[in-house]
Amino acid sequence: MSIERPWLAQYPEGVPAQIDVDEFPSVVSVLESAIANYRDRPAFANLGKTLTYGEIDELSRQFAAYLLGELKLKQGDRVAIMMPNCLQYPIATFGVLRAGLTVVNTNPMYTARELRHQLVDSGASAILVLDNFGATVQEVIGDTQIKQVITTGLGDMLGAPKGAIVNFVLRYVKKMVPDYELPGAIRFKQALARGRKHTLPPIDISPGDIAFLQYTGGTTGVSKGAMLTHRNLVANMQQAAAWVGTNVKLGEEVIITALPLYHIFALTANGLVFMKFGGLNHMITNPRDMPGFVKELRKVRFTALTGVNTLFNGLLNTPGFDQVDFSRLHLTLGGGMAVQRAVAERWKQTTGNTLIEAYGLTETSPAACINPIDLPEYNGAIGLPIPSTDACVKDENGAMLPVGEVGELCIKGPQVMKGYWHREQETAEVIDQDGWLRTGDMAKMDEQGFFYIVDRKKDMILVSGFNVYPNEIEDVIAMMPGVLEVAAVGVPDEKSGEAVKLVIVKKDPSLTEEQVKAHARENLTNYKRPSVVEFRKELPKTNVGKILRRELRDPAAP
Repeated sequence: MSIERPWLAQYPEGVPAQIDVDEFPSVVSVLESAIANYRDRPAFANLGKTLTYGEIDELSRQFAAYLLGELKLKQGDRVAIMMPNCLQYPIATFGVLRAGLTVVNTNPMYTARELRHQLVDSGASAILVLDNFGATVQEVIGDTQIKQVITTGLGDMLGAPKGAIVNFVLRYVKKMVPDYELPGAIRFKQALARGRKHTLPPIDISPGDIAFLQYTGGTTGVSKGAMLTHRNLVANMQQAAAWVGTNVKLGEEVIITALPLYHIFALTANGLVFMKFGGLNHMITNPRDMPGFVKELRKVRFTALTGVNTLFNGLLNTPGFDQVDFSRLHLTLGGGMAVQRAVAERWKQTTGNTLIEAYGLTETSPAACINPIDLPEYNGAIGLPIPSTDACVKDENGAMLPVGEVGELCIKGPQVMKGYWHREQETAEVIDQDGWLRTGDMAKMDEQGFFYIVDRKKDMILVSGFNVYPNEIEDVIAMMPGVLEVAAVGVPDEKSGEAVKLVIVKKDPSLTEEQVKAHARENLTNYKRPSVVEFRKELPKTNVGKILRRELRDPAAP
């Protein structure tokens, strides 16, 4: 099936149409290249402690040697990692990969039910868990194939005396570490010590080997493991690096990593891309503590920041953020959910830096489209297909639609996953025989090749036969000064089938339902206007800040 590529004419200067997928055969070779080039440069920082690339090299080798020499894991075995952003995460992740094993990234906020499903489904042989979440592991461990549990405290890699103080405060003062019992568990630092007794043997890692099982779809049904190969991750790193790399200074970049590295967005965009640049990932353990987050930002002269719309909105509404030093900031990348125009415009006004919207999925490792980095202002698009990537809009029968027509966005490129772990039927439903991935997002393309998301297929509201897209409604309502956050969902309606319901978090306590409806009347056609306006103290979100519309639709939800 032939495809025209009008977007190539819009590529920023210096960005190639194709990337070299074969420059690095694996994620491990990317790491080893960074170690060779930037050994004494800072690589990861957290809670006042910084590790260099050389230290990451030594520590990850020790963990890899422990997994192979002590646990006798075999190439391809799965190791779950269950922790927020902390120094143990990159050490463990690169250790697992260097051992030729597969990382199962596990959300530390999982309930026992969610964790049990993921560990059983992946067949993980070992799990590394932060003490704070050990009780959840205890609850499910008997139902899994886990042979070894490795535990760690948040302060374990911070050195003395700070590490011991952090662990004491979390356990006994803030009481954030519930008691748990995991007989036979070993501490992370013990595992590293044992690993030092072994020599890491040469490991032959192929581009097609699975590097990560990234679980996705948990908010819409059974969570599925997207098989992301070394080739997938390396390709996406090369694609994103080519896109943003024309404006970076090798060995000098400092990226704020507020989204958790267990999430595919931060994993690739921050962890891999900026590792290739020899940059420093400044990790934020708890970005939901906005005053603490802003306090941390005021200590760092950072050059780049990634996040989701709710994170940017939260920062903008936190006192002191406007006093942060933005003089070195040259890249702000928003993804994971739609960036709202009101947030983007205020971000530019406050920081002087354009909030660049990107688009991707777990299944695309994740980047598929990014706006030009030199964009003078927010444009409402998700951008252009990145190098070596094709995109198109298809109808329900799989036929490509012309410019301007709305259909399902489909992506093709070397970053598209191998498939879903042990789910051939679900894989066949989303990846066709020609390699096109059906994203489930409704989109359109303009004549220049820019793509625009209209909305998620499943989130579309059908009012009297008219398609209503929540993103449009939310953008309009978010323009109101009194609105902090807003989400639009469809609710059953006897007359129209569905009606629009708004759930709003107020910025101005005096904001009323009538003011919201009056604003909607001025800016939206009749069938798009909200029938129900509900005010809440907060919106339900995933751990990375995506709004859970399903919970807002559910009348039983609080």
